[in-house]
Amino acid sequence: MFKEKSGHILLFCAIVTICTAVLQYLNPQYSLIDSGLIGAVLLTIFLKRDMYTWLFGGISFLLIVAASFYQHDNMDRQQIILQHTFSLLIVIMATLFVLYVKKLYRNIESDQHQVTALFEHATEGIILTDDKGKIVLLNPAAYQLFEFDRDELPGQSIDLLIPQRFHGNHVKYREGFYHHPGNRTMGHGRDLFARKKDGREFPVEVSLSYYHQKDKLYVIAFIVDITQRKQSELELVHRQKQLEHITEDVRRLNTGLEAKVEQRTLILREALQELERSQLELNEALSKEKELSEIKSRFVSMASHEFRTPLSTVLSSAALLSRYTRTEEQDNRDKHIKRIKDSVKHLNNLLEDFLSLGRLEEGKIKAEPAEFAVKEFLEEVVEEMRPLAKNAQQIICDYQGSDTFISDKRLLKNILINLLSNAVKFSPEGAAIRLEVTNPDVAGMSLSVKDEGIGISVEDQQHLFSSFFRGGNALNIEGTGLGLHIVKRYVELIGGAIHLESTLGAGTKITVDLPGVKHS
Repeated sequence: MFKEKSGHILLFCAIVTICTAVLQYLNPQYSLIDSGLIGAVLLTIFLKRDMYTWLFGGISFLLIVAASFYQHDNMDRQQIILQHTFSLLIVIMATLFVLYVKKLYRNIESDQHQVTALFEHATEGIILTDDKGKIVLLNPAAYQLFEFDRDELPGQSIDLLIPQRFHGNHVKYREGFYHHPGNRTMGHGRDLFARKKDGREFPVEVSLSYYHQKDKLYVIAFIVDITQRKQSELELVHRQKQLEHITEDVRRLNTGLEAKVEQRTLILREALQELERSQLELNEALSKEKELSEIKSRFVSMASHEFRTPLSTVLSSAALLSRYTRTEEQDNRDKHIKRIKDSVKHLNNLLEDFLSLGRLEEGKIKAEPAEFAVKEFLEEVVEEMRPLAKNAQQIICDYQGSDTFISDKRLLKNILINLLSNAVKFSPEGAAIRLEVTNPDVAGMSLSVKDEGIGISVEDQQHLFSSFFRGGNALNIEGTGLGLHIVKRYVELIGGAIHLESTLGAGTKITVDLPGVKHS
């Protein structure tokens, strides 16, 4: 239809131009005839392509110029030129005007197409209602959301899409919005539900906007189906409850372990007292005294292991089982025994991490700063870590600065043991692990642990201190993903800051900066 009308307009413009050209030639003294050319140019405003406007503008320009050279008996040449000069200017202005109007129209048409595309292809449901709550317009996403046909909703009340049990409150909220309109999120702090055609309810999130047209209020509702989000929230709540049950089980286990530790401590105390009495009685013989001292040392060593964790007893028992080789099935037993040892060790680390994290979350761990000798403290930590090092690994300690420092020695020891354990675990055999500590007189203390291990990728570094996070290149190495998270929490408890520098395949350096504390 549009092409057919364009053809008629083009034909009419051509006829007008030809007729005007003939009349110009026959009556050059009448410049009013030039208005036919102007009219032809103006009519091209109804033709979509600019080419026709340029074409008829150019033809009109040439015809007016040609008409200025026609001779007439009643007028001289100068009068004819003056008459047609004004027509020439009008043709030029008309051509530019038509081109400008066409450009404006195309811009408006483009904006309208964009708005229509935005409305039609929006993934959110969009509903337009009037000030009476009647549905005026819906986009395809809204029809799909509520499962109505296209001719069923326009003209209906918006209450049709609201579950019956919410009608009373919805009318009140809607009237309140009409009296005080504004862009807002509807139902903030409340769960909103909508109703499909078959009566099924589903949770939604609604945002409202409005505008006025001819003194009439129109409301735009943007509707999103949040069923999947609600299901995710319910699943999250369920998992939180499961985690609470696990935490409670861990607490009960911890209570049992503490009772056993207390019992074994009492046994140890009694044994030590008995050893002391025996030592006084056997003081006559040097050999017996050495033997008693050796027995006492073994008891203290055993008690130390028992004090740290009762689960280490299970590991020792499993290690002893692997020495029995009297049956031909010994190889299989060795394999299963190794698995038991690895599993128990992993469970032990997991339990310790969970207990530490649980105490941190409950606020049971507090910093208790006190003055201590730094060099002796570092030697103690390094000496404790050396038995855990791999074959030919070296733990090198470099200390510079004051002899003493004020901080929580217990938390600082846990931090260093965790960092050194990671360095040992993620470094190859024969690698050097450097512990560098500086303790200036006026500034705080700085501790850094540097290894030659597998390193951490740039992508993983930003998440490394998060709980339960493990680097992509460390998934095959045992660990809970809680170690560095707990270290960071300990560092924060004593008012410090932790920094990480790492290159994939070239090692990692972790630095802990502690604030200085003035002596009282």
